[in-house]
Amino acid sequence: MAATSPTWKKNHDNGSSLELDNGQSAPSPIGKMIVVASIAAGVQFGWALQLSLLTPYVQTLGVPHIWASFIWLCGPISGLLVQPICGYYSDRSTCRFGRRRPFIFFGSLAVAISVFLIGYAADLGHSLGDDLNKKTRPRAVAFFVVGFWILDVANNMLQGPCRAFLADLAAGDEKKTRTAMGYFSFFMALGNILGYAAGSYSKLHNWFPFTETEACNVFCANLKSCFFFSIILLAILAGTALIIVEDKPMEKQMESDNDMQASCFGDLFGALKELKRPMWILMLVTCVNWIAWFPFYLFDTDWMGHEVYGGVTGEQAYDNGVRAGSLGLMVNAIVLAFMSLAVEPLGKFVGGIKRLWGIVNFILAIGLAMTVVITKIAEKERQLSGGATIGYPSEGVKIGAMLFFAVLGIPMAITYSVPFALASIYSSASGAGQGLSLGVLNLAIVVPQMFVSTLSGPWDALFGGGNLPAFVVGAVAAVISAILAMVMLPSVKPDDEAKLKLGGSFH
Repeated sequence: MAATSPTWKKNHDNGSSLELDNGQSAPSPIGKMIVVASIAAGVQFGWALQLSLLTPYVQTLGVPHIWASFIWLCGPISGLLVQPICGYYSDRSTCRFGRRRPFIFFGSLAVAISVFLIGYAADLGHSLGDDLNKKTRPRAVAFFVVGFWILDVANNMLQGPCRAFLADLAAGDEKKTRTAMGYFSFFMALGNILGYAAGSYSKLHNWFPFTETEACNVFCANLKSCFFFSIILLAILAGTALIIVEDKPMEKQMESDNDMQASCFGDLFGALKELKRPMWILMLVTCVNWIAWFPFYLFDTDWMGHEVYGGVTGEQAYDNGVRAGSLGLMVNAIVLAFMSLAVEPLGKFVGGIKRLWGIVNFILAIGLAMTVVITKIAEKERQLSGGATIGYPSEGVKIGAMLFFAVLGIPMAITYSVPFALASIYSSASGAGQGLSLGVLNLAIVVPQMFVSTLSGPWDALFGGGNLPAFVVGAVAAVISAILAMVMLPSVKPDDEAKLKLGGSFH
């Protein structure tokens, strides 16, 4: 895709090679791939806390629901810029510590800084003059937003190079590429399980009694404690991978003048210009698919607190719902973990991974539509009981909510693995760097996230508030993405590997 990229010599020492003349070294042992993929557990532990607790938390600092989604714009904006930049420079890094490892190290360090700012936002704001008797604490919100943005930048610094590292280790082997991305998805699920379990446990702050302060209540103290565990887990996993798995820098051959003048975004735009039809279709399907997913990521626990448990932000009923939502996300992650290991056989069973992606997107649509039914039943119960069930929905409603979270674990496993595997396969066909290619695919993820983050709050307010309007839009987008995946997306079969490497046609 990037015609001006420099040529790299083959690296036989660590099994990770990127050669624009399509030279390939032997794939690395699966054990090394597992060690690198395990970093996803540490990254996703923090993401799980971010997804389950931070939207409710920022509302306790006084940010209204309609504006909460705008804070999440930092994720897609940082992804739009950071992942392509990190991918580009990690493809070309001549650092003696390797191409991917420096990004993983500094990304991990940035995560530690960010979670400190988020966890201590209320305390820092109060120390600088926030009035705890006022609904909105502007200084605490400022610290939170800065930490939130750094966290998203750090996560993008980690995830892109980690995926590219796995593709390097697979060395162009299509089956090992899919397997490596499957392991990455599995460890993401494992991180989710741990993160959501920590978020749903209301007494975690007892392990760190110093976390509860005048400005930081029990909910806030639990958040701090969860982030302490997040830092420890990521440090252990990333440190192990950085020490055990070799990532020797590529020796750059002589460059032409055009190569010397190439820039990150020049190559990125060049890559977009040179994209073949299969990659454009993949980006289209991915874009629509993430319009479906992002309302869930934004409002899942908030939906549990408001619509299912009938609570108001800051009240016990709402907190109960948020913790129940974290438990539901843990169930979701358990299903995701098992499904991640079944992607390869399921793809064969249904006749190809594009058909599998289409089928699970229909499941995603059904799951999002379930939120309307569950909400209406919970609302009717509260009306009939005269409000006695606020904070205490019936067992039927609780089971329905847990089933909703469990069902969405099925399509989530495919979303976390199949698009990235296809992007790696397509990039092998074109001779592009894995980091830059995955950065290009990331554009199809962050653009819809910006769209949803900007419009979901006002869209929900237009229909009287709440989270259901955004979920309904997500269900419609899921149906569209299912149809596009099954009808338009080119199939990739194991027998096509040789054709892919030679830049041949797709079926």
